[in-house]
Amino acid sequence: MRTAIVLPARFASVRLPGKPLLRDTGKTLIQHAYEQATRAKCGGRVIVATDDERIRAAVVAFGGEVVMTRADHASGTDRVAEVARTLDVEVVVNLQGDEPQFPPDALDALVELLARHPDADAATLMTPIRDRDTYLSANCVKVVADARGRALYFSRSPVPMVRDGLPDFAAEPPLFHLHLGVYAYRRGALLRLAATPPHPLELAEKLEQLRVLAAGGAIYVASIPHAHRGVDTPADYAAFVESEREARSRG
Repeated sequence: MRTAIVLPARFASVRLPGKPLLRDTGKTLIQHAYEQATRAKCGGRVIVATDDERIRAAVVAFGGEVVMTRADHASGTDRVAEVARTLDVEVVVNLQGDEPQFPPDALDALVELLARHPDADAATLMTPIRDRDTYLSANCVKVVADARGRALYFSRSPVPMVRDGLPDFAAEPPLFHLHLGVYAYRRGALLRLAATPPHPLELAEKLEQLRVLAAGGAIYVASIPHAHRGVDTPADYAAFVESEREARSRG
């Protein structure tokens, strides 16, 4: 399927302002994320979507493709949808511009999910939860899927809730899953999502994927073994820089 990977990137991050342009490794963070996305086999264009001239100039400088978008978007999904309106593709992958180590084969898995499930509006990823803190944290979004891999619900609450006894995080197959916020959308479904008002469930949980489920849409979920942490904080960036140094020292 004709595919584009769109990386929304903004300068005004609350926890790490200007992070797309951080370059302690010799490359900007957005260049790392862009180059990682180009390694996916699903092919097609890789595009940075931004409203910041500094980010646009940085992408142009390393030879990447960039599209300037409006500055008033409420979410990265809305920014990606603005770009999608101009694209002649079937699938649009929304990968955050602060994911310099996201595995390319996981992006391919998302596109393959859409190919296998004609009823899917979108595809996303999850990974098993193996500890109590992640299960209980409202900052960690949980997902429950049916036997076909179709998402039933996303929540910041611990779901499924164990009524009797304690959660078994070592169970196989895993019962508890962490949602990873990367999506592949059918282009038409993405444009409908951007044009649909937020649903009360979405507003309550602050999770825009619930807008798809509340409208009767289908999101399929693939499981990968581990989460690959993006860069949200100075500590995240320091860890990424150190991992890059170690990789260079190994050859």
